[in-house]
Amino acid sequence: MAGLEPLFALSRGAVRCPQDALLCALHWELVRHGYRCLGAGEQPGPDERKSELLPAGWEANKEVYTLRYKSVDDARELLLKAIMVEDSMILNVMDRGSQKVADVTLAVADYINPEHLDDFHKVYKNIEELRTRIASGIIAPLGAPAEKAKKEPEAEKKDPDSSRDYDPLRIPPRQPAGTRAQPCPVNPFAVGGEDLDPFGGRSGGMIVDPLRSGVPQPGIDPSAGIPGRLPRGAVPPGARFDPFGPLGAGRSGPDPDHLPPPGYDDMFM
Repeated sequence: MAGLEPLFALSRGAVRCPQDALLCALHWELVRHGYRCLGAGEQPGPDERKSELLPAGWEANKEVYTLRYKSVDDARELLLKAIMVEDSMILNVMDRGSQKVADVTLAVADYINPEHLDDFHKVYKNIEELRTRIASGIIAPLGAPAEKAKKEPEAEKKDPDSSRDYDPLRIPPRQPAGTRAQPCPVNPFAVGGEDLDPFGGRSGGMIVDPLRSGVPQPGIDPSAGIPGRLPRGAVPPGARFDPFGPLGAGRSGPDPDHLPPPGYDDMFM
């Protein structure tokens, strides 16, 4: 339990019985969870300050230990009383603000070796179980102090889109006419992938759309009419208009020899 060893070394002169050693472990668990000791006794003394160390006189009464704690965010103040009843220590902790109370009973012999009170490496046993009992019986019911949010360094911030793997089957967002998507440089097998996209998001596709062919087209106002196709005023201004047929003049028609009927070799046809 990191931090308990130096605390025990500083308090070794005051540790004279098993319950003293157990209280040291209890005190350090409260410190680990964001509390600092104000002093001994129920009433505050002069020049008190929050400390990770045990206050002077904390071990004066071997039957009843009384300590006061305050959270690092100053939101909670606890009054701890550790009462010895035969071979057990009854912990009674009250939050003075909310009046909430938490109780835990610990058998001293389950966690302390009384023959090794001067040796930190041998005095404690079942330390993980002790930590669990304190966390579930005291810290959880009363609530741990709020931790300050850690600011993420700017260098560690990542673009949420940067971790997205390349997927050739993902439909890309529709791009404005005349723009061409850049090929993926990390996929050497993407050749021909444009023909697999029927909507032409990567400049290919199988659906012919004269308005999205990539060639700039002049603006069309259907309310002004289309010569030879639509008289002026046929479409009210602002109405939805679905164009039909190829728009614009000067478009060449299909070549009659482009798709000759099967078996025809007549060059004059």
